[in-house]
Amino acid sequence: MSATADAPAHFRRGATRPGPIGLLREALVEVTQRRRLIRYLVQADIRKKGADTLLGNLWWVLDPLLQMAVYVVLVSVVFQRGDETYPLFIFCAILPWKWFQSTVYDAITSVTGADRLIRQIQFPKLVLPVAAATAGVVNFLFGLIPLFTLMILLYRDRISIALVFIPVIAVVQFCFNVAVAVGVAALNVFYRDVGNLARHLLRLWFYLSPGLYAIEDLRKHAGDIPVIGQLLLANPFAILFTAYRDAIYDGRRPEFAPLLALLAASIVLLALTTYLFKRVEPSFAKVL
Repeated sequence: MSATADAPAHFRRGATRPGPIGLLREALVEVTQRRRLIRYLVQADIRKKGADTLLGNLWWVLDPLLQMAVYVVLVSVVFQRGDETYPLFIFCAILPWKWFQSTVYDAITSVTGADRLIRQIQFPKLVLPVAAATAGVVNFLFGLIPLFTLMILLYRDRISIALVFIPVIAVVQFCFNVAVAVGVAALNVFYRDVGNLARHLLRLWFYLSPGLYAIEDLRKHAGDIPVIGQLLLANPFAILFTAYRDAIYDGRRPEFAPLLALLAASIVLLALTTYLFKRVEPSFAKVL
């Protein structure tokens, strides 16, 4: 008879490492049971960001407007392209992109930034990237303020019932954001170059996505190199930017088939990154 069999039940469970399904089930239980902790972490993150700057949380409103102004000057003034509706066109991409970008940056340091806490207290570390991704939702909600202000002041003809689809698209993006957040949080514990690499990859990712230009321009040139063209069209932000523009800029219902495909892919990616996170989680205290 093995020593494990003679041990009490709770020691036997600790000695037997759960499989992939067991780890995913464990992760789901941890997140649902620690909802109050996640809410506290989100509130603490919002207060900290608001207290670190002179204008506080007002930057969440000003930042996308300033970035929009930069791109409008670049495209409309320097390159002499775009029209009077281009500010709204580009804002439909800036808003979700800023949400994703801030989520990734916060998630990268969510675990490594809590190194002292991890070494002192036993708690499920998965709540850290989940809280970082959830805090990004607040950033997105603040970004809706300048969006609707812009539409009311300058583009009243673009206001339509299709705006009700924004939360539907946002739910799909949130699932994708969480999946990426969990993955980069785990990787950054062991490879601290993730933060530096992410800045360059995200910049490239945005320019390869139809943010400054329309999806039709991307489709027009996709046939030149079919393989690369199909990859660019399958880009999650080609789908998301197009969906947001359908609802906000064009005033029509977005295509649900690409959104459902992205949602399914995001759930699969979330399962993979969560499994990775739970697999390496026991080593966090040693590495940190």
